This record gives sequence, C-alpha cells and structure tokens, in this order.
Amino acid sequence: MSNTTKKIKFILNGKECVAEEGEYLLSAAQKNGIEIPNLCHHPSVKIYGACGLCTVEVQGVPKLLRACSTRVTEGMVADSETPRVKKSRKVAIELLMSDHSGDCVGPCSLNCPAGTDCQGYVKSIAQGDVHGATEIIKRKLPLPASIGRVCPHPCESACRRRHVEEAISIAALKTYAADADLAGDTYKAIPAPHTGKRVNIVGGGPGGLTAAYYLALKGHKVKIYDAMPKMGGMLRYGIPSYRLPKSVLDAEIGLIAEAGVEMINNVKVGRDISFDEIKRSADATLIAVGAWKSMSMRIPGEELSGVRGGIDFLREVSLWLSGEGERPEIGSRVLICGGGNTAMDACRTAVRLGAEEVYVAYRRTRDEMPAEKIEIEEAEEEGVQFKFLRNPAELCGESGKLTHARLQVMELGEPDASGRRSPVPVEGKFEDIELDTVIEAIGQTLDFGGIEGIEYNRRGYICADESTFMTATEGVFAVGDATNRGASIAIAAIGEANKAAEVIDSYLRGETVGYHAPYVSKQKDEDIDYSTREKQPRMKHHPRPAEQRKGDFDPVELPVTAEEATSEAARCLECGCHDYADCRLIRVARTEPAEPERLAGKKNRSKTESSLVCIERNNEKCILCSLCVRACAEDAKRGILGLVGRGFDTVVKAEFATPEAISGCADCRKCVEVCPTGALRFIKN
Repeated sequence: MSNTTKKIKFILNGKECVAEEGEYLLSAAQKNGIEIPNLCHHPSVKIYGACGLCTVEVQGVPKLLRACSTRVTEGMVADSETPRVKKSRKVAIELLMSDHSGDCVGPCSLNCPAGTDCQGYVKSIAQGDVHGATEIIKRKLPLPASIGRVCPHPCESACRRRHVEEAISIAALKTYAADADLAGDTYKAIPAPHTGKRVNIVGGGPGGLTAAYYLALKGHKVKIYDAMPKMGGMLRYGIPSYRLPKSVLDAEIGLIAEAGVEMINNVKVGRDISFDEIKRSADATLIAVGAWKSMSMRIPGEELSGVRGGIDFLREVSLWLSGEGERPEIGSRVLICGGGNTAMDACRTAVRLGAEEVYVAYRRTRDEMPAEKIEIEEAEEEGVQFKFLRNPAELCGESGKLTHARLQVMELGEPDASGRRSPVPVEGKFEDIELDTVIEAIGQTLDFGGIEGIEYNRRGYICADESTFMTATEGVFAVGDATNRGASIAIAAIGEANKAAEVIDSYLRGETVGYHAPYVSKQKDEDIDYSTREKQPRMKHHPRPAEQRKGDFDPVELPVTAEEATSEAARCLECGCHDYADCRLIRVARTEPAEPERLAGKKNRSKTESSLVCIERNNEKCILCSLCVRACAEDAKRGILGLVGRGFDTVVKAEFATPEAISGCADCRKCVEVCPTGALRFIKN
C-alpha cells in the first residue's frame, strides 16, 4: 500500500490500534503487536481461510469472522480472546491434531525426568561433535559425566529402537560425550549480566547444584550451604567410587563454581547458621537437602551393634576413601536387606571392604527386583549371594552385638488388582544366617532437623507446590528427595531443580510463573512399522574382570571408544520432529488445552515418500492447510504439488514429478519454508 493510504482506528482485544484502509484484520493485528493464531496464512500466497483458527468476534456481527479474510473498518471493535472464540479455536485445533500423527520430541526425551534432548545430543555424537552434544545436554543437566554413570536411564526404557532389537545406550553416550568434552575444549556457558538478586540454596547435592548453575547463568548471585565436607550430596556420599569417580564429580562441580556459584561446606543449618538467617540474606531461598536418613525395617534387634543403614554405610565408606573418616569395620559375614540400587551399591562395597560372605535378602523374586539388571549380574560375578523370597523377621545378638538374622521364607500369593503377585509368609518357615553386619537398604527419608518454619506432610517431607515448587513460606522453594513424595533418582531431582530455577527467576523478576508440562504430539508405538529397519547390535559395555575389580574402588566400566560411540549413536531412529523448534502447529495447540482424542477417527496412514528427490513428505504430519500447494503454484509458479483424493484419504502429492519438473526444487524450497507442521523436510543439497 502507498504512503498516502488512509489510516483508520479500530479496537482489538481492548487495545486501540491503527490500520491502513482495506487492510485485513490478521495482518493489522500483527503490526499492532497482537498475535492471532493461524496456520494456513502466509504473505506469499492468497488468502485461503482453511484452518479456522484465526476467528474473531466483532461487535455488531452475530457470527464469528476469520481475521485473515476480514477487512478492518473505521471504529471496528473486535476480540480474538472471548470465550466463544476460544471454544471455536479449541475445536479447530482438536480437529487438526486428531489427524496429525507424529512425535514433537522423541519418547526418550519425554521419559527423561530432566527433559534432556536425548535425540539431539545422540545425533551430534553420531556426527562426531561431542562439544555440541555436551552443549545440548547442559541446557538441562550440568553434571552429564557424573549422571551418565549413575542414572538408571529411564530414557532407554522408552527408546523405540527396542522394537527393532535393543534400545540405544543413551546413558553411555552421554558419559562418552561429557568425558571427551571435559578432556578437551570444555563447553562453558556465559552467564547473563548480574541482576542484583541473591539466592541462597541449602543442600549441595544434584538438585542444589543444578538450580545454582541455572540461576547463576540467569545473572543471579547464588550461594550454596552444605553440611558435608565437599559438595555433591548423594553423588559423592551415596554412590560408590567404582561407579562414579570423585575426580569426575569434582571437575563438573568446578565448572558450576566457575559459572559464579559460591559454595560453603561444613555448615549445618540449625547448628552453624539458622534457617532464618539464610532466608533474610537472600531474595529467594531453595531447600534441596535430599533424604539422608535410612529407613528402619521396624523389626526386633535393629538397635544391636553391627546394624547399619544403607545410606549411612555408603557415606562412611566415601568419607574413609576421601581421608575424612575411619574405615568401617563390617567383619566377614554381611547381609544387605533390600532390592534396589542402594542395596547393590552396599553389597558390592562390602565385597570391596573384604567381607568373605555377602548376602542380599529380597522378599520378592529376582524378576521383581527394582535394581538395574547389570548391577545384579555384576554383583553375582563378584561373589554376592542372593536370597530371594526372604524377608528379615528378627535380628538376634548377644551382649548387645549382632550374631545372626532370622529370615522369613516367603512365597508369591494371589495377584492383586494390578496383576502383581504380592509376597506372603510361609507360616512357620524361617532361615537363620550367622552374621557380623546387617545393612538396611530399604529406602531413605528426610532428616529435617534445623529447617524451621516450613510445612511438612504427614510422611515427614516438605510440602512444595508441584507447579511453582514454593513452600507455604513466601520466597522459600524446595525440590528433590526432601519434598512431597520423597526419595527418587538423581535425574528426577535435577529435573525439578532446573524447572524450579525457571520459576525462581520469574519470582525474582516480579511475576511467578509456574511450570506446566508443554503439550506435545505423540505417536503410538503400535502405529509404527519397524519391519524395514535393519537390525544392528547394541554397543556392548566393557567391565573389568570380576576378580580384578572386586578388590578395589577403581571404575568398573572401561571407557567407550569414539568409533563405538559414533556407531551406537547412528542407530537412533530420530523419532522427534526435525521442525519442532519452529513448528507453528504445536505453538497454536498450546494456546488452548487441546484434547484431540475426543475427536479421534480414521487417520491418514500414507507412508513418507520423496518423489521430489530432495524433499521428503510425511503425510501423517500433514494437516491439509495446502500452503505448500499454493506456494508452489502462486509463489514458485511451478504447480507441481496438488491435493489428491477426497475426505480422510486426501493427501498432498507431486502430480507432475518428472525430472524436468522437479529439477528446480533443490533451489526453490518454498513449500518446505511455508509448511507449519514439519510434514516437509529438505533432505538433499
């Protein structure tokens, strides 16, 4: 339009706006800083009005109008956010999403409590870019070399490669990339300018360190107080060195300190400093103290000398190995009670301390043990004896000292409502074992002494809002094992801490914005055809021989080679969408709480094809907005693409895909550029 075009005034969403006479409401809104959701509109093509998302309510007009095809008039009063408009938009979104099949992000990332971009860093490793891989990981996780070694990798249990043969070794790849990065040109994020705000954190474990790192990167002054001699929490004092060398942990904590985090050790809240003092000296406070108290089995004899908690035992050994404590005396016969990874750490540590007979009692069967299978197998290789369907009933002793344990023999009873068979005692049947030490590794809980004025739930954990992570005390937040449901895995505490850092940052800037999991499109495993995938074996792990490793606390696992890592990473099926970061469809879908399942019907199951040679088309992601068809015809002036079929069977196809017709596609790309869903991908230069 010319500079002499008449200006007219109108009201949109309560804001006075200016437009040029004859201008459409959608473009006028954008010029006035108001975004009206749309998918089928693009300035390079004519108005089409297919998606039905840009509806507005105009005063004096009984029906809803489409902003893309409605011209602005003098004095018009319109609104794109009324209840009626939102209801209409919600239905339109659900109709579009009901026929859209695809993964916004891979199931590996969705199953990671920290939300790490597994697919992204695995792809970087496949391309030989370990520095880039570490940069991707550190967007969510500041301790990748440490966590890669100890995480039970829930990402792998969701990996779709398992439907072909075996899941990708995602955790091992994370470790490989992080180790290589530490040894070379180490990735270091640049903190934002200082905001003048201060955050104090109580607890220097994985949760506290994570929150500190991301808050420091946002420009806040962060200080961590921790009761132990060194930072690291359970990563240092609850994970044996043969799984996580403390030199690796030290290196990663050093990088967090370099980001501007002040770390103060040997300071116990309630003893050396009051919690009130910590609160008063900061603009926000985060509690991330972890769960350091071993749970009791509540059986007779637990007070006997020789009975220890699992976490207590592992902490004693860690302090001894670092020169900060005495060597634990456990004798030659040791029983560990429990079936989780802490129990495996305890039994394998007992072997390394020289115990001649090490037993693990678990009340269920081997198949039901929650510990990692590899941990169970390696424990057996090191001489640990497992007593399944055995439950400690009584610990017996003389003169206050443990002498033996009485184990109740169990059997599996009838299935419960979930189908799981619960263990029940075999009446009158017991097994006695002579012992020097019993280690209770059945769980851990919060030791909350010193933190006053905080609300706790009936299980003794800190109450924290699951969206804002704020406690009932203004400005005080809490994450990790000490909150709500209690102890979990380290990566879960890290995930919470990362989200909490975002919320705390918003709080410090004046408006608390809680965390809500973003809506994503997910493809069902059963809808995917894996039959054409070539089977490739999973990368093997390389433990040292059992006879060699069980005599020391050196790493069990030998390093992964660059060749092994790139080959393993190349097995990735790349489930997540290549266009996720720029996808207009998912951005629109998040504007309203979409429930496409309620409108589910027949879906387009056309296979992905590349008849244009350089452009891949996935019709399962296509929402038939026809932008690509119109861009090809109107903007590129080629007219190669067309809508073929009717109703649910309609697809976009290249109707004139002769070599001559498609010769310019590699240089054009206009169809790919306008696609709002990632249904088109440029695959060849």
